[in-house]
Amino acid sequence: MSTLEIRDLQVSVKLPEGELKPILRGVDLTVRSGETHAIMGPNGSGKSTLAYSLAGHPRYQVTGGTVTLDGVDVLEMTVDERARAGLFLAMQYPVEVPGVSVANFLRTAKTAIDGEAPKLRTWAGELRGAMEKLQMDPAFAQRNVNEGFSGGEKKRHEIVQLELLKPKIAILDETDSGLDVDALRVVSEGVNRVRETGDTGLLLITHYTRILRYIKPDFVHVFVNGKIAEEGGPELADKLEDGGYKQYTEAAAAI
Repeated sequence: MSTLEIRDLQVSVKLPEGELKPILRGVDLTVRSGETHAIMGPNGSGKSTLAYSLAGHPRYQVTGGTVTLDGVDVLEMTVDERARAGLFLAMQYPVEVPGVSVANFLRTAKTAIDGEAPKLRTWAGELRGAMEKLQMDPAFAQRNVNEGFSGGEKKRHEIVQLELLKPKIAILDETDSGLDVDALRVVSEGVNRVRETGDTGLLLITHYTRILRYIKPDFVHVFVNGKIAEEGGPELADKLEDGGYKQYTEAAAAI
């Protein structure tokens, strides 16, 4: 059982002119193995800032609060140390890595996390199986990471990584963005396979409720103006489907 503890997290973004703009204004959140937390909110509310600051993106500066994973200070870790500790980020816009094949990328990542290289004999079968479950042509394993991939193929590849690397905590930043109905179903099935193991805590960041028809959250958190404005169970997503974010943004503007 692993636990990610976020307490009074305050984060600012570095602007091109060097100034800091506050984005997160005191976030409290606890994510445990086997739990699925949906982070919802309008554009600019701080959802992606939370994801990238947890992953250690240099553009985001933590100005207050704490983040621990199983009691260990995450904020003191480098980006690669966070990954080895069990934090995983599926990016909204996965980047291309020319010159590095999918197979080499994944085996290198698995080696870094486990401390030893997976046996080639079994690894090839695991990789092929994971790709087939995500309806990816196994030939993609020999292509450069995300190079020439469609948006849907990039997102499927993110979930292949999730299934093979088996992180303690997975942050999925708008994984549903740009997916058609069929791709959304396949990607969601992959996420559900991971959550059914009970070994990974999921932080699912999204604007819309459509992915929550496939991935049922245990908790829903509404982000507005860098804070959690309301928390609840799956029924809160239904409330947002009916009423949207207007009630929250108007309340925040009135403060």
